[in-house]
Amino acid sequence: MQLLIGAQALDRVRPRIIGQLADHEIVTLVSPGHFECNGRRVTADQLDPEVIWSSLDLYQQGMPPDLLRTVLKGSKGQWMQTFNAGLDAPVFRSIMEKGVRITKSDAQSVPIAEYVVGHAISLLLPIAQQADLQARKVWAPTPYKEVSQTRWTLIGYGAIGQAVAQRVRAFGAHITVLRRQVVQDPLVDQVLGLDALGAVLPTTDVIVLACALTEETRNLANGSFLSALKPGSILINIGRGGLVDEAALRAGLEQDRPAHAVLDVFQTEPLPVESWIWNHPRIRVSAHTSNSGQGVLARGDDLFVRNLSRYLAGNVLLNEASNSEVGL
Repeated sequence: MQLLIGAQALDRVRPRIIGQLADHEIVTLVSPGHFECNGRRVTADQLDPEVIWSSLDLYQQGMPPDLLRTVLKGSKGQWMQTFNAGLDAPVFRSIMEKGVRITKSDAQSVPIAEYVVGHAISLLLPIAQQADLQARKVWAPTPYKEVSQTRWTLIGYGAIGQAVAQRVRAFGAHITVLRRQVVQDPLVDQVLGLDALGAVLPTTDVIVLACALTEETRNLANGSFLSALKPGSILINIGRGGLVDEAALRAGLEQDRPAHAVLDVFQTEPLPVESWIWNHPRIRVSAHTSNSGQGVLARGDDLFVRNLSRYLAGNVLLNEASNSEVGL
């Protein structure tokens, strides 16, 4: 078996996997276009890996194109572990069509959930109002709706949605999940199908888009969706930019539906400098960085190590993607 892995990733996990790979060949991607095997440089044409790990640090260093090209031209690929949570990019469909199994990552679910809850609470509580009063030296009450009195709707309930639910549950809020597979979960109050959207939106205080981008969910947050929202509600999108019709959002904000939007993803990324979104007073913008917690890299390493043991033993892999999740 040939394993293709980033050089830095191998350095981090070597002590935990080397015993399992004594009879296998390890190829490292050192820098863009630079592959090594047993300390010597090899060309991409000499590679045909069975196992591939597209780790977060490879993405941060701009090297996934080298790795993906190697997978696409090869004939022996069997399993690829990726740092991605969402697999809507067409390249993943091409890889899966070659017979390569893909496992996605849940390492980023912790920071994304903290991002969601942190922004929501800072908008529910009158923090900005209190800061204004402080600046003007005004002693005045600032009543607010307690988090425990709010109703949350999570659209999508994968690893990220579940991590959000765990944290929101601690505050005692009411949680509704909308998803394709209606399976009840003790963390939430109810799980409904997407066809219940129109009934749920008018009572929701915080709505979180945490679903995959598919033909079914593209522009999910459109004009009718937004007009059904409860006035004063909060919309948070940490899924994909294609889930939100941005023109409809602009109109919705004027109607207080929603009152605030927290957007980490956009139809066009990077967000163009001329976009109206940057300066809108009711929108918070982050540059697709809700996943940037300091524990993500280590959790990704742990997931690969566990899945490698499972793969070598012929056991079920963690977070294996289905056909419906991959590529558009």
